[in-house]
Amino acid sequence: MLCGYAKWGRHKAMLSFFSAVQQRGITPSAAVFNFMISSLQKKNLHGNVIDIWNHMINNRVVPNHFTYTIVIASLVKGGHAAEAIKTFKKMKSLGFVPEEVTYCLLISLSSKIGNHDESFGLYDEMRSHGIIPSNFTCASLLAVYYKNEDYPKALTLFAEMKKYKIIADEVIYGLIIRIYGKLGLYQEAQDTFDEIEKLGMLSDEKTYTTMAQVHMSAGNTDKALQIMELMKSKNLLCSRYAYSVMLQCYVMMGDLPSAEDTFRSLSKVELPDPVSCDNMLNLYMRQGLAEKAKEFIFQIRKNNVEFDEQLLKTVMKVYSKEGMVIDTEKLLEELTTSKIFEDSKLCQTLLMATRGTWDRWVEVENASTAFELSLTLMLADGNNEKAQEILGTLIKAPNGLSVASQVLKSFAREGDISKAENLLELIMKLGCNPDESAIAHMIRLYGKQHKLRHAEKIFATLADSTRNVTLLYDAMIDAYNRCDKQEEAYLFYKKVINKGSVVGPIAISMVVNALTNCGKYKEAEDVIHITFEANVEIDTVAYNTFIKAMLSTGKLNFAASIYERMVSLKIDPSIQTYNTMISVYGRGRNLDKAVEMFNMARSKEIPLDEKAYTTMICYYGKARKIHEASTLFTKMQEEGIKPGQLCYSIMMNAYVSAGSYHHEAEEVFHSMQRNGIQPDTTTYLALIRAYVMGSEYDKAEKAITSMQNGGVALSCAHFKVLLAGYAKNGRIKESERIYSDLRKAGLEPDIHCNRSMLRGYMDCGHVEEGISFFESIRDSVERDKLILSMAVHLYKSAGMELKAEEVLRSMNSLGIRFLKRLEVGAK
Repeated sequence: MLCGYAKWGRHKAMLSFFSAVQQRGITPSAAVFNFMISSLQKKNLHGNVIDIWNHMINNRVVPNHFTYTIVIASLVKGGHAAEAIKTFKKMKSLGFVPEEVTYCLLISLSSKIGNHDESFGLYDEMRSHGIIPSNFTCASLLAVYYKNEDYPKALTLFAEMKKYKIIADEVIYGLIIRIYGKLGLYQEAQDTFDEIEKLGMLSDEKTYTTMAQVHMSAGNTDKALQIMELMKSKNLLCSRYAYSVMLQCYVMMGDLPSAEDTFRSLSKVELPDPVSCDNMLNLYMRQGLAEKAKEFIFQIRKNNVEFDEQLLKTVMKVYSKEGMVIDTEKLLEELTTSKIFEDSKLCQTLLMATRGTWDRWVEVENASTAFELSLTLMLADGNNEKAQEILGTLIKAPNGLSVASQVLKSFAREGDISKAENLLELIMKLGCNPDESAIAHMIRLYGKQHKLRHAEKIFATLADSTRNVTLLYDAMIDAYNRCDKQEEAYLFYKKVINKGSVVGPIAISMVVNALTNCGKYKEAEDVIHITFEANVEIDTVAYNTFIKAMLSTGKLNFAASIYERMVSLKIDPSIQTYNTMISVYGRGRNLDKAVEMFNMARSKEIPLDEKAYTTMICYYGKARKIHEASTLFTKMQEEGIKPGQLCYSIMMNAYVSAGSYHHEAEEVFHSMQRNGIQPDTTTYLALIRAYVMGSEYDKAEKAITSMQNGGVALSCAHFKVLLAGYAKNGRIKESERIYSDLRKAGLEPDIHCNRSMLRGYMDCGHVEEGISFFESIRDSVERDKLILSMAVHLYKSAGMELKAEEVLRSMNSLGIRFLKRLEVGAK
């Protein structure tokens, strides 16, 4: 009868009849109990299952494997964690091997109560029995691994799932995407996302938002936005969280109109969260829109948006900068009545600052942000008396001066010179000096604002009382450079070194770089010598700057000696070092050494970048080692390094320079286009050279037409190559046409075009046309040796001796040598 009731799902009748059976002292068998608890559990009546289980135990009915499986499930689902674990252990002690579903429940339970070691132990135990986990078990464990930041184990488990063909659901894939993001494996995350899409499983907004956040972590806001737009197109963008992620994308991109639209959409869905409000407010402040920021704060307060501590800090930064004391008091009074802020030191300190109640100051080390905001607020309000009162209290605290220095640095970083100067004056009135970093920030601020004498004054006033004066030296050099006083920076550096003091490697790099850029090569070299003679410790970046400076000045041997010194002192070269040294040896035509540098970088497992390959290909090309250049070009692509526009152009030029490789150059051009890289003016010049070298003039002309149609800038060089090619082949009419096309394109023929045109006339024996052409361009080429010499030969060939003598006299008076070996009609 009990089994019948259980089978039909008539649980009230079953329990009533069970009670009657008990009253008569009858104990059902284990099979009957199993029937009853199984039926009850199907209807989620876990309390009744547990009651019957207790009757069963009290009546000493021996449970079997099935009984334990049902009961443990109900204990877990009924919230009896301790009893579930105890029963599970009893089940195992009797020799029963739990099923996967039981292990799954216990693993999930242990995870929820924070007993992660127990979860891992249960999983290992289950696997030792040869039980294949379900995707639910795997999801529970993956979540635990993620919480514990044990990402390698999570990925190992995911690999096991694939091995045992355990089907992952979207939740698991989403977790894996998040883990890849944490490990910086952004491409793997995108590949996983693409895999979900191909499987037709992409339906949860959390998966989209997770992928978008991974892209944002990688700094790829465009890709993040593409993911969110894809989600929007599938009508999945509906929750507050999804809108907040989309808003974050626009904020990171600095796209204010789109951010505002998204925030409005978010507000329609639900009351905005404090993080989204904070993002919007920061965007307004970054863009200098103080009025919009104030309006925004007014609106979110009106809408009763719940503040968190971070949002309060950002709002207070706005109020502080704008000197809004009354608004600050009102906001703080409102917030202190809420549970979130009733114990907030930030609120307490700010209120005391605005009211002037100093009797119960909180510890400075626990409220430094509040002090910063209080000081800023009073200075912005012009209340120097209260600001000094706050400052006086602050400086008495153990780290108070450090907090005040932090505020000074903040003003200097933001370029707020009036507040910075005001605060500096107040600090010094109290007989204190800010820390070195704050003084350095002030000097740099004066440098940015081209107030060099102010920078020198503060340096002279405070340098002697500063412990770490190196920071101030570095700041002064930065100020000199910002004010375009490279000579003064150079003299300042010499003075500091002669005193036996130390300047930081960044500042030294700045001096050398600035001197090199303004053409003061001797002084730049002098700085390097002084630095070495004084045995100043410098880093890899400074050595790179030195080598690059000497490369720029053509002092290739000195550049090489700097590198040798660097290596001898065991300073590790970077990829930039090797790139520069390849150029040093390449420019010095020491190809073997350049190759040695390239191979050395590879042997040290320094990841070679596109620039290293491009530089090496360039010098192989210049040495006409086309096989080596081509092999390296292929190798870089095999290693996953995509050639850029410059690299493609250099490879094409290498083929052109080697001669008879115009088809290969053309293929490189087409490969470039296939890979989505648009050719620029340099690339087209290499292509036109290749076509002319292969006598494919029609293709060269089509390339010029393509440039015009594609809006790529044309120059005389493009026309000159084609013009000279026609001229060398005696096709003067075509040369004339190209010369005319050049003018029609809005260009003025340069000296090279004029030389090529006149040379064509002379070589082909077109004397009259040549003379006419020369006379049309004479005023613009009066000092060109080749053109004037060709003119003399043409005049003589035409029997116009007087004209020839006139040109010769002009050349002699200008000191231009006449080229005798030229010949009219050479072709």
